Amino acid sequence: MNNTTQQKVSKPLNIAVLTVSDSRTDEDDKSGNVLVERLTHAGHHLAEKHICADSIYDIRAIVSKWIADPDIHAVISTGGTGLTGRDVTPEAFKVLYDKEIEGFGEIFRMLSYDLISTSTIQSRAVAGLANGTVLFTLPGSPGACKDGWDKVISEQLNIDHKPCNLVEIMPRFLEK
Repeated sequence: MNNTTQQKVSKPLNIAVLTVSDSRTDEDDKSGNVLVERLTHAGHHLAEKHICADSIYDIRAIVSKWIADPDIHAVISTGGTGLTGRDVTPEAFKVLYDKEIEGFGEIFRMLSYDLISTSTIQSRAVAGLANGTVLFTLPGSPGACKDGWDKVISEQLNIDHKPCNLVEIMPRFLEK
């Protein structure tokens, strides 16, 4: 499903967006703005948007604050998922997980393979659950954000997606 044919969700979520970059500003944050445009177009609410330097501790501080907020249902980050020394987003996120959602990275790379061939091995996109909040990390390119949202995240954050989705089981994330 792409952004132009996507229907409004019947159960809007509050979603926070984090751009991990040493060089982006609100004016030139193409990837973060792609995510904001897509999630709001789908009918979700932007809970908060932040741009953060490629610092494992700064990323963790922001994401931890969002995880602790019961009104934020999901966090989507863009940037810092590659292989360079400054790419620390997966390391920042994974330590916060209660559970990892391995299938997200697998399906994202599978879909990316059709578009960028073997270059997809350079993506370390990951997802997980923390304190009942769903966390997704995407690469920093606008195209990767469009693909991640349009082909995976939008469906899993839509209670009407069948046969199943993350929204319908959100109330059970914190059960003991």
